[in-house]
Amino acid sequence: MESLRVKEMFKYFHFATFLLVAYALFFAAHSQGQSGFISLDCGLPENSNYTETTTEINYISDAPFISSGKVYTILPQYKVNLQYWATTVRSFPDGTRNCYTINTERGTKYLMRAWFLYGNYDGKNSTPEFDLHLGPNFWDTVKIVDSSSVVVKEIIHFPLQNYVRLCLVNTGSGTPFISALELRPLKNTTYKVESQTSLALAVRIDVGSNLTGVIRYPYDVSDRIWVPYNIDEWKDITTSQTVDSENDFQPPHVVMNNAAMPANKSAPFRLIFELLDPSTKYYLYMHFAELQQLKPNESRAFNINVNGRFLYGPLVPTYLLLTTVYSASPITGEVNYTFTLDKLENSTLPPIVNAIEIYALVGVSQLETDQDDVDAMVNIKSNYGVKRNWDGDPCVPLKYLWAGLNCSNDGSSPPRITSLDLSSSGLTGEISTYLSKLTMLESLDLSNNNLTGSVPNFLSQLPNLRVLNLGNNKLTGLVPAELIEKSSDRSLSLSVEGNQNLCASSPCKKKKKSSNIVIPVAASVGGLFIVLLIAGTILMGLKARKKQGLVKEEFDDQNESFDSKKRKFTYSEVIRITNNFKRVLGKGGFGTVYHGFIDEGSQVAVKIISLPPIRVDHQQSQEEKERNQEQIEQQYKQFEAEAKECHIELQVKLLLTVYHGNLTSLVGYFKEGANMGLIYEYMANGDLESHLSGRQANVLSWETRLEIAIDAAQGLDYLHHGCKPPIIHRDVKTANILLNENFRAKLADFGLSRFFSADGATHVSTRHIAGTPGYLDPDITNNSWLNEKSDVYSFGVVILQIITARPAISRTTDDERTHISEWVDFMLSNGDVRSIVDLRLQGDFEINSMWKAVEIAMACLNPPASRRPNMSQVVIELRECLASELTRRNNSHVTDSSYLNDALPLNMSVAFSPVAR
Repeated sequence: MESLRVKEMFKYFHFATFLLVAYALFFAAHSQGQSGFISLDCGLPENSNYTETTTEINYISDAPFISSGKVYTILPQYKVNLQYWATTVRSFPDGTRNCYTINTERGTKYLMRAWFLYGNYDGKNSTPEFDLHLGPNFWDTVKIVDSSSVVVKEIIHFPLQNYVRLCLVNTGSGTPFISALELRPLKNTTYKVESQTSLALAVRIDVGSNLTGVIRYPYDVSDRIWVPYNIDEWKDITTSQTVDSENDFQPPHVVMNNAAMPANKSAPFRLIFELLDPSTKYYLYMHFAELQQLKPNESRAFNINVNGRFLYGPLVPTYLLLTTVYSASPITGEVNYTFTLDKLENSTLPPIVNAIEIYALVGVSQLETDQDDVDAMVNIKSNYGVKRNWDGDPCVPLKYLWAGLNCSNDGSSPPRITSLDLSSSGLTGEISTYLSKLTMLESLDLSNNNLTGSVPNFLSQLPNLRVLNLGNNKLTGLVPAELIEKSSDRSLSLSVEGNQNLCASSPCKKKKKSSNIVIPVAASVGGLFIVLLIAGTILMGLKARKKQGLVKEEFDDQNESFDSKKRKFTYSEVIRITNNFKRVLGKGGFGTVYHGFIDEGSQVAVKIISLPPIRVDHQQSQEEKERNQEQIEQQYKQFEAEAKECHIELQVKLLLTVYHGNLTSLVGYFKEGANMGLIYEYMANGDLESHLSGRQANVLSWETRLEIAIDAAQGLDYLHHGCKPPIIHRDVKTANILLNENFRAKLADFGLSRFFSADGATHVSTRHIAGTPGYLDPDITNNSWLNEKSDVYSFGVVILQIITARPAISRTTDDERTHISEWVDFMLSNGDVRSIVDLRLQGDFEINSMWKAVEIAMACLNPPASRRPNMSQVVIELRECLASELTRRNNSHVTDSSYLNDALPLNMSVAFSPVAR
């Protein structure tokens, strides 16, 4: 039977280095121009170059195109019959993502090819597996079979920027490496695909060829690699004449001057393909040319069919003239496809075919970060010599977000950088002018460096800047008047303390001890009045009375600041905004939250401040309770009004000093007699607790849950490490994690937050316990110790809830309550993480990602706070969890494009367009 099954086909080429065999048959060819070719020998010393004798291709060092990696030479026993570039590799043992950045011609389509030969270069004899990305988009997975096998990945890609970025990503299955990287320009009229997609090579075969080596440059002007193929069921046809193959695809003459037809002239030409993945989309390209001078009574005409369905025809190949037939749109198929060329009844000759190409469609829909922002960050990195793992795209994918950055990303436009934290980064010299190119910056932190010179005026021209921290540098001169003005009207939180020769007023007055424009509330004062809000005993009330005067005076001094950028509303305006408090969004310990509209329809959340109910120590006897109750209530009433006022002013004060994309923004406040409250941005999808508890119909996927956890962790990390002084939230829980319309998370409710000393102290002592049962750090309840690790403990509980959808404390019997960590620890004794996972996920998650999330949570709950990770570490670990989950989802779209595959995918379509000249 004239047929070809996939597995039979690749047995023919099952030897390790056939792609590297010297092209002895082709030495007589004359080299054509290599205009636009980029050929990198990965591991060649910098400034070195050579011409590969077997292909006449000019190779240069890859060193100028990447700033990381280590160079190795493969072991001697694997160097037999290899091209020179295959003898060295660049390996990437450090960092998760390492990227080549190669300048390209804007508007040009490229064939991009990466080569990999392990050759046991590291002496470990352990073959790795890792991913390739094109910019922020997943391309393919590289699976190294053994030390001598060559793997090649090839893709046709149209860069949207004036560069292309190839990233090697460590997925935890071995160290990534690369042997060579090649780019070849193509005509834009060829290999057309839908927007935001590329074409990964599945197979490219020279049908009917009896050659023993592959065909590439100089025979193919685009350096495509053609694999010769023939079988016994076919009869090959060759010609010594030159086929005119000068259409836009330009397959090489040496490929087109041979073809195959059925050995049985009455039988169809048949190929049987077995799909790797029926859901993958493919493009098919077939090249035809008649090689026989037909006699007057001879004819060759045939139809193209797949699984018995007509696709295109009749096709009559022209003598020595190329005709290319290709699918005009991506095609998907069934599990198996039988592809046939069936001759017409009046045709005297059987069908023929000269060459076939098949490509798998690869989505590249994730837009790269705005070009100006990328250029600015690259120059900032170079200018300051930033020692961070800043490689690849700064903003996307989210799991590889550059450290110190936050970005906007709505999916419809290129991401923009909105926050840059370079504090404590060892920066020297003047403030870089490249910062002015980051026009969407909302927050910039350059504190705790050795920056010199003056504060540039261009910082005041950044239209969206709301937070600027220049503290603890060596800046001199006057702070620009525009920055001072913005600080005065509260449109900018400006900090310049710790610059001995910097003046923050004009004319310059004698320097005060601190030149911090925004003066944070003292931690001790803020903590004291938070205590008043949760006080329920006489002792708390009496201590509060002693301190009221001091706190009241400080807030009165700052009243002007509350009336500018953060609007002060009247109570009548609040009634109108909330439509007379019609819709309740939720209730918390300090009041009820209502839905409202403001500023021509913008939605807001309005929180009416009220104090928590009086709490009585239930360990007291009934007689003691009755004896103290009357006195407690009297003291409570005396400080209630002032405590409410302090609560609102403390939150306004705090939210004026911080800004981050994962913290809820304050719109305004009101304070009119006994009526007081805060107005926040509206979060359309409510709080995380409602989704985990089942009160919302929507079931959050594991991917979405991880993204929410990362968002909340980033907000908490900013409070701990991005604020000066640091801030402890003190009430981290699922109810205080709010979700916007895209399910991006923000931390909310800073009513218990407290400024924390940044002088290196391990903890501070607090005599008053504040927070929510189940989330409270045992160090607080047992030792009255409070530090950033107290928030870490609470966040560990949140992660467990995200995994299990259980409350922090569950009632198992009438008298017994179980903490979620105890339940998880008990359930995991069987070694199956599935036993604790929210059943609504229905097993749709990557198992290693889930295990890692559990490990992160339990590390956060370590009894000694010193053994808990900080929030920066938690963010990194959660991103790795998300990476594992995304890899699982992407794998359903992966097609192995190695030339040594043991399967050949094909899909067909009825939409064929002939191209001929």
